[in-house]
Amino acid sequence: MRFILILVVFLVASPSCNSQDKKEDYWKKKLTKEQYHILREKGTERAFTGKYWNNKKEGEYKCAGCGQSLFTSDTKYDSGTGWPCFFDVEDKQYVNFVDDNSYGMKRIEVICSNCEGHLGHIFNDGPNPTGLRYCCLLYTSPSPRDQRGSRMRCWGRKKKRGGGGGGGGGG
Repeated sequence: MRFILILVVFLVASPSCNSQDKKEDYWKKKLTKEQYHILREKGTERAFTGKYWNNKKEGEYKCAGCGQSLFTSDTKYDSGTGWPCFFDVEDKQYVNFVDDNSYGMKRIEVICSNCEGHLGHIFNDGPNPTGLRYCCLLYTSPSPRDQRGSRMRCWGRKKKRGGGGGGGGGG
């Protein structure tokens, strides 16, 4: 009995079961090369070139890695930076913030609280009511509500919001 208990504890606590290599292999298989570069390697895309920076459809933006809700089209606005920008998150528990001092800049990185994927950065030059600019990159299809109140898949933005200055760079 003692041997079985030790074996079970060993198997549950074994670091090889959750190794970083296995996680990265999973992400490489699940994501496109571009998504992997941005979400897992903290990359970016050139301004005004991303597939969704100028999208205007209504919906809910979700993490491309795990599908967690992040933003709604109601908070998306044209910041003039060439990247998708939002002035608020759907729920603060869906994102985490990490100090980012890379490239000689002091920024705050935004990551998905579920899969820890890199989403972009947050800046304090956004429009009211928050004054924040979440400059974020890749998402899965936002899901607008259909007539029954359930979710359908499509990319989204409801209406253009003004405000928020450029500067600051991409996600």
